[in-house]
Amino acid sequence: QVQLVESGGGLVQAGDSLRLSCAASGRTFRGYTMGWFRQAPGKEREFAATISWSTDTTFYADSVKGRFTISRNNAKNTVDLQMNSLKPEDTAVYYCAAKDQVGSVYSSTNYNYWGQGTQVTVSS
Repeated sequence: QVQLVESGGGLVQAGDSLRLSCAASGRTFRGYTMGWFRQAPGKEREFAATISWSTDTTFYADSVKGRFTISRNNAKNTVDLQMNSLKPEDTAVYYCAAKDQVGSVYSSTNYNYWGQGTQVTVSS
């Protein structure tokens, strides 16, 4: 079992930056692909970014590419999401997720474990 706890959300203005952090505990972090998803009010949860365990390969949604950066520290069992040039449409609850099974990294259904989420609100 893996427990995930997000932190770092808040209220910012358009153009500002935020850094989200996810701390993992429980069984070993080793081998898990980590992802960030987000869910805006009235919308489905959507993929934002992901990073692999072994090669640090990253993938981003087109909507955040060039503005968001995902990184991980396997020694500390943490994964961060640096969000720059924030836009009002980035407003959502952001979730950290862990995946150790086969399947697309873009699909939330392939992730085994989820955090409770952290709210990010970007005002115009």
